[in-house]
Amino acid sequence: MVRRHRTPASPLPQRDGVDAVRVRLPADPEGRWATVGDHLVDRFGAAVGAARVRAMGREGRFVTGDGRALDPGRAYEPGLHVFFHRDLPAEARVPFAIGVVHRDERLVVVDKPHFLATTPRGSHVAETVVARLRRDLGLPALQPAHRLDRLTAGLVLLVVRPQDRGAYQQLFARREVRKGYEAVAAHDPGVALPRTVRSRIEKERGVLAAREVPGAPNSETRVELAAHGGGLGGYRLTPSTGRTHQLRVHMNALGLPLLHDPLYPAVCDEAGDDYRRPLQLLARTLEFTDPLTGTQHSFTSGLRLAEWPAA
Repeated sequence: MVRRHRTPASPLPQRDGVDAVRVRLPADPEGRWATVGDHLVDRFGAAVGAARVRAMGREGRFVTGDGRALDPGRAYEPGLHVFFHRDLPAEARVPFAIGVVHRDERLVVVDKPHFLATTPRGSHVAETVVARLRRDLGLPALQPAHRLDRLTAGLVLLVVRPQDRGAYQQLFARREVRKGYEAVAAHDPGVALPRTVRSRIEKERGVLAAREVPGAPNSETRVELAAHGGGLGGYRLTPSTGRTHQLRVHMNALGLPLLHDPLYPAVCDEAGDDYRRPLQLLARTLEFTDPLTGTQHSFTSGLRLAEWPAA
């Protein structure tokens, strides 16, 4: 029988809507680390610098499960839980509001604006949907049931109670959530629509753009032309799968890259976000059967794509 180790609750409160980092020290059969501090420098030194990790130790920034400051010189102890708050990166405020579409005791559905990340990650931490809403709505346990790409706007489903999150995440994993998107790209009468696009998409860690490769398809998108005018088309996209950048990759493969896409067909080297030119992709609808109540939910975004062609 495999014993499961109970993970203690964090003794550190959230900071700016961001949880403390939780670390469980791994087994060390080769004796690589004499002290806990040695391990922390090895683990986080590449990201923030060994000197910064050591300074955090001297400042008492690392604590154990009982909330006491950790002595970095403490003998290495496999299984020990360590908690700390990362240094928050300097983040520019994304100058767009998050619209609340629905809120009850279990769920919050919001309209995420373009340029705002869903969850804290990398250089986007406090300026994320999760961190902002925890602060603004006073819901410190709020967690997303899925993620929406930072440059894409539209509907995001979040769960109020941690014990409910798995049930809603499984809806997405089992593909039981019906999602509809709108997009703007060039209009090409030579591209026969509607059609269903299937391909194999792979995304390498550290590489910005995903790519289509030979092999059995792992992605599927229904593409329909809903409107056109002035050389632009308004498209309705219905994915059956959820690969990274799937809609952008499939539209690019049709020769219809999305308007203002900085990655497809070519990676743009321009630094920073241009708030005047948001990616023209919107998560417009979200439908599912509630796994806890059996209620049929159907949500529609209140946002509109600025460059959707007039009928």
